[in-house]
Amino acid sequence: MIIERAYAHTASYDAGAWPWSVPCVRGLLADGLRFTAPVTFVVGENGSGKSTLVEALAEGFGLDSWGGSHDWRYASHRSKSVLGERIRFDAAAGGRRMLGSWSARKGFFLRAETAMDALDREGFAPDSVSHGEGFLAAFRGKFLQPGLYVLDEPEAALSFSSCLELLGHIDQLVKQGGQVICATHSPLLTALPGADIVEVGDHGMRRVAWQDLALVDHWRRYLADPRAYLRHIVD
Repeated sequence: MIIERAYAHTASYDAGAWPWSVPCVRGLLADGLRFTAPVTFVVGENGSGKSTLVEALAEGFGLDSWGGSHDWRYASHRSKSVLGERIRFDAAAGGRRMLGSWSARKGFFLRAETAMDALDREGFAPDSVSHGEGFLAAFRGKFLQPGLYVLDEPEAALSFSSCLELLGHIDQLVKQGGQVICATHSPLLTALPGADIVEVGDHGMRRVAWQDLALVDHWRRYLADPRAYLRHIVD
């Protein structure tokens, strides 16, 4: 593992203003977020703050919020977010050298909405492959060495079998000393053995077992009887 704990400090803030109005951000300010496994999944409904959280963690580590590897910082015209500027880390035993030296940091930030631009900069020629194939090319070509890998809803471009391939890449990556933080809606990804799952929402942040996740329960119920859901939506 590279990082053991993430936290943020600010002298004062308006609790009604973004991002401080987001419960998981206030939880980060109050208690920080401890990482207990090489793979951490962040789950929650749309608007719960999971993307805000993982983007800030990527920025705090030195990864461009637009996406890409550590060598391609600041490809976008956006400045760091107010939360990303305040993120600090406690190093895990295996990450002290990396956190102690900016040049030693390695990693990748993959976010669904800007992935194609990031992949183009990384040399994966997205115009010649599908969106999902571009994602897989990045996993195969970039998820290779110890570092921090932050993913924001990677399943958006992936089929069922491609999600399984991603899990295989993640498993091999952590065996090589990498650490992964992934925001997701996928019950498939979150089932990775040994992964830690942090659920964000109005409660802030809490750890949840896979079988107790609301998204797992909803998918299980939907697949068992789609009509039980669809009768409330379609005529």
